[in-house]
Amino acid sequence: MTRVMVAMSGGVDSSVAAALACENGDEVVGVTLKLWGGDSDSGCCSVSDVDDARRAADSLGIEHHVFNLGDDFDEHVVAPYVKAHSAGLTPNPCIECNRHIKFDRLLKRAKALGFEKIVTGHHARIVKQKDETLRIARAADEAKDQSYVLYMLNQNQISSLHLPVGEMSKDQVREKANSLGLRVATKPDSQDVCFITREKGRADFLGQRIPLTPGRVVDENGAEVGQVEAIELVTVGQRRGMLLAGGKEPRYANNIDIESATVTVGTPDQLLVKQTEFRDPLWSANEIKGEFLVQTSAHGKPKLANIEDDLLVWEEAHSRVASGQSLVFYEEDQVVGGAIAI
Repeated sequence: MTRVMVAMSGGVDSSVAAALACENGDEVVGVTLKLWGGDSDSGCCSVSDVDDARRAADSLGIEHHVFNLGDDFDEHVVAPYVKAHSAGLTPNPCIECNRHIKFDRLLKRAKALGFEKIVTGHHARIVKQKDETLRIARAADEAKDQSYVLYMLNQNQISSLHLPVGEMSKDQVREKANSLGLRVATKPDSQDVCFITREKGRADFLGQRIPLTPGRVVDENGAEVGQVEAIELVTVGQRRGMLLAGGKEPRYANNIDIESATVTVGTPDQLLVKQTEFRDPLWSANEIKGEFLVQTSAHGKPKLANIEDDLLVWEEAHSRVASGQSLVFYEEDQVVGGAIAI
């Protein structure tokens, strides 16, 4: 019998993951992380989500505890998110939460308490290579795949992880929850950024923490063509939210200069680049170079690129990647590593 700690967010995926761990004969304890003390309507950090997790644990007959990791969350997720926007970068808070909270602080606490593995409801799989190393792989349900946000996991972390719903479709997960009588069976999926409310949005959240600077928009020749209400809210590739003078073609942000509060826009063709620089590469096992599929956003379509030192050389011209975004490297459907775009 394996002693496992299940990270229960109050959603259907983690609730079913806990149920499957029970059916596997494991000794199961459910834990919900209290991370964000502010307003939340996202479906993963609110008070009602803790209640949903507790009810699911009660239905399954397992212990349930709440760990308050709010200080860690503020330090490693919220503060860097705000700092990134103030610097004109595009952060990925879900990845940073996984990096610092779920698979660092939580995993260390689980080990200290004598648990052999942690279980989560992520839609991804774990596969073993011929050399016994492990990799995160895409989920059976491609539309719900979350392998992108798990790229930072190393061998020790992957070996301490179990992903029971990775082989299931979302429909199957909901059917399983319904068959078990779990109230979360029809609960909607959470949005990406748990501390940004749908009602108030990103502008309100950041505006309470940093000055938001009005900016000007120029074309590739430097001619002013519009304005933005806050330069800190613009990201590369953005089309909406910029007050632009009329033009025949759609125009997208392709450069953001925080110091001069200037956004340069261009046509889709002007967004294309042949190379993307990156920093802070991480590998699931050994460093790998060569040609791989590279995914540049959580639900983006992966494209072929050659990894050369700290540079991606795209097989075909690729839209500019926003600085701060994660680049995840795949060999077919398996994650081999990732990095952060410069």
